[in-house]
Parts: sequence; C-alpha cells; structure tokens
Amino acid sequence: ALKDLDEMGIIRIGAEVKEGDILVGKVTPKGEKDLSAEERLLHAIFGDKSREVRDTSLRVPHGGDGVVRDVKIFTRANGDELQSGVNMLVRVYIAQKRKIKVGDKMAGRHGNKGVVSRIVPVEDMPYLPDGTPVDIMLNPLGVPSRMNIGQVMELHLGMAARNLGIHIATPVFDGATSEDLWDTVREAGMDSDAKTVLYDGRTGEPFDNRVSVGIMYMIKLH
Repeated sequence: ALKDLDEMGIIRIGAEVKEGDILVGKVTPKGEKDLSAEERLLHAIFGDKSREVRDTSLRVPHGGDGVVRDVKIFTRANGDELQSGVNMLVRVYIAQKRKIKVGDKMAGRHGNKGVVSRIVPVEDMPYLPDGTPVDIMLNPLGVPSRMNIGQVMELHLGMAARNLGIHIATPVFDGATSEDLWDTVREAGMDSDAKTVLYDGRTGEPFDNRVSVGIMYMIKLH
C-alpha cells in the first residue's frame, strides 16, 4: 500500500506488508527501443513524458508477507562503498511470524538442538503448583549426551531473574560462576535444588520426580 511509503518512496518501519506490496518505489527511464509502436506514435504526437518511464519498484516477493523491522539506506554521499553505477542502495528487512509445527528443528544457545515431536493443547501440558503451564518440554537425555550443562544453568538463572524482576547478562566463558548461580537462586527464594513439583496436565497427578523448570531462549532453525 502506498500509504506506508515515505517521501522518498521507501516503506516505513513497522508497516505490515503482503505479497506484491511496494517496498521501495522506483521508476526507470524507457529507451526508445523499449517503447511499442503505439507508444512511439503517441509520444511523437503528444510528447507524453509519463510514457518514458516504467515501474521497477521493489515489491514483496511471493510468500514474503510480514512486518518491516528495519530499513537501511546506503549512499555514496555518506561514504558507503557501492558497486559501479549504483548511487543508492536500500535494504528492507521483513520479519515473519511462523507457527511451530511437528518436525521443525529448534535449538537453545548451548548446542542443545532437537526436533519438535508433538504439539498438544495447553490444557494437556504439565503445569506448576500455581497452575502455570510450561511452554516446552525437553528430553533430559539431551544433557548428558551433549555435556552442555550451560542450558541447565541458563534455565535456573532465568527463573531466578524472573522471580527477582531483573535482567541478567552473563558471557559464556567469563560470566557468572556456579557459586554466583546458586547465590542468585537462594536470593530468589527458590528451593535448594532449583527444581519444582510438576503436575501432569491430563491426570492432575504430580510426577514422581522433581523437575527443573525455568526460563531459556529457544530459537527456530531453518
């Protein structure tokens, strides 16, 4: 839609776009050989300048609907290096929201990747003592097989940070130590093992063993 274009003909950030919408408005002069016989005749009679350009706008490709997240403009005037004959380059970044489905591959930030094997209604998901259902369940065998305990530490630290109402940034190699982790867990009022009782969403019965539940980043892989 043209209403989301600025005075330069560039789409605004935050605009919702769909297939065929204009992202960057652009016209290219037509050469005399590009004109049809009828156009050349009309041009000779009326001198219609509007017939001398063709629409070469950048449009949303097939299946590319989404929300514009960023627009970057590169020009020679700003010292940007561009290819020969290019005076301005516009890059438009579009984010798409896709629902997770069975078979999709997901990963955390510690090499803990896996495949979605089942999707169930939220009422069937295991839930915490306060009734909050969990979003994702991971196979615990993924920890000893890959020896990446970083995912467990992120899980506990994420839950502690949420309970304390703070944000924590810790680099992988020189970040928080295990002592820092457990100090934060205790400060957040969590149990000493940082685990909790989890209830079966279908039967309402508690699981036999306490379960590690926390906050962790999960990323969908292509």
